[in-house]
Amino acid sequence: MFETVLFPIDQSRQAMETAAKALELARAHNSKLVLLSVVQPDRPEMQDPEAVAQLLERTRQQVAQAGVPCDVVERHGQPAFVIGDVADELNVDVIVMGTRGVNLDSDRDSTAARVIQLAPCPVLVVP
Repeated sequence: MFETVLFPIDQSRQAMETAAKALELARAHNSKLVLLSVVQPDRPEMQDPEAVAQLLERTRQQVAQAGVPCDVVERHGQPAFVIGDVADELNVDVIVMGTRGVNLDSDRDSTAARVIQLAPCPVLVVP
């Protein structure tokens, strides 16, 4: 059902917790997992390309240990737009992402809420 799963990742605790769900989904459907990280000028923890590369490599190693095929993509820009663009470019079947504990109804400016609006495919949001 899901050949390709896109998992946008950042330095947040929520993203790391969501990784288990993304892996679970990819394993259950024998999917390829695409890890995406977006270098963002407005978030200090995501400004440093070297730190982002290290995050991607650590996560890629965890995915490889789980036996799930994985590609890594790093881009620059505003996360919601980049996530939607990458999902479209790679023709992914589902995006799996976490939230920062926001209510998607009341916080329309959250990345997850924006991705839901922009995504060309289903979005699985993990609380």
